[in-house]
Amino acid sequence: MRGVVQRVTKASVTVDGEIIGKIEKGLLVLLGVTHSDSEKEVKWLSKKIKDLRIFEDEDGKMNLGLEDIKGDILVVSQFTLYGDCIKGRRPSFIEAAKPEMANKLYEKFIEELKNYNIKVETGEFGADMKVELLNDGPVTLVIDTPENIK
Repeated sequence: MRGVVQRVTKASVTVDGEIIGKIEKGLLVLLGVTHSDSEKEVKWLSKKIKDLRIFEDEDGKMNLGLEDIKGDILVVSQFTLYGDCIKGRRPSFIEAAKPEMANKLYEKFIEELKNYNIKVETGEFGADMKVELLNDGPVTLVIDTPENIK
């Protein structure tokens, strides 16, 4: 499982001209799922993102977490995170999970974040989405789940 996590001052996702998810200060998470992912990866990644200390304290140091700033999360599914661009000019997406599996784990990821009492907004799985954000910092992290999660 792969998450691209961006610290934002605001972010939104639009489908068919309608805003379906919107947050102020918090995190935008673009989430990719691969074939070998399971609920173990969901639990690991949701906790890792929830616990990240990437918001600045009064001294300008990245010491505060999402809960400290009372931030929100916008989660957007993005199979293209598993695009392989090594060969040729057109990416291969064979490492991305099939939609049925990916959607199940995407929904589970959202549920896990909500279990932490975090306000979670979402995109629409499989839809043509337009994502707007104001990256704060900018701070952007790419987090892959480890191969051997216990």
